[in-house]
Amino acid sequence: MRRLFRGAAALALATVAVLTGTTQAQAEGSAWDGCPYGAVCIYPQNVTPANSPYPSHIFYSYGFHPIYNQYGNHWILNNQYDGALVELCKSINTDCHESIPPQEGWYVDLTPINSLNLREHYL
Repeated sequence: MRRLFRGAAALALATVAVLTGTTQAQAEGSAWDGCPYGAVCIYPQNVTPANSPYPSHIFYSYGFHPIYNQYGNHWILNNQYDGALVELCKSINTDCHESIPPQEGWYVDLTPINSLNLREHYL
């Protein structure tokens, strides 16, 4: 009976260790409401990402990205890492004033925004 109890206890302990490891791996580097880890995502107008996790635009690379025909309020999620920022620019490749920090999402009127600049955080 003791051997059976020890076996069950060992199995339970191993299961807890596996589940804990999975949870930690998901916390570091997982998608966020459909936005892949390492990306910046724009969602359709007036859509809440948690309710409809399907971004209309996904950007991965650093640099300027023009956005066309985006009007009204949209969620922008910055799911980048290592302090990478996304800047909102009113002109193509210039006039960038607001920066969304990593792991933050903003509800933004994109009517005056013409491009996004994904960049590393410089200290």
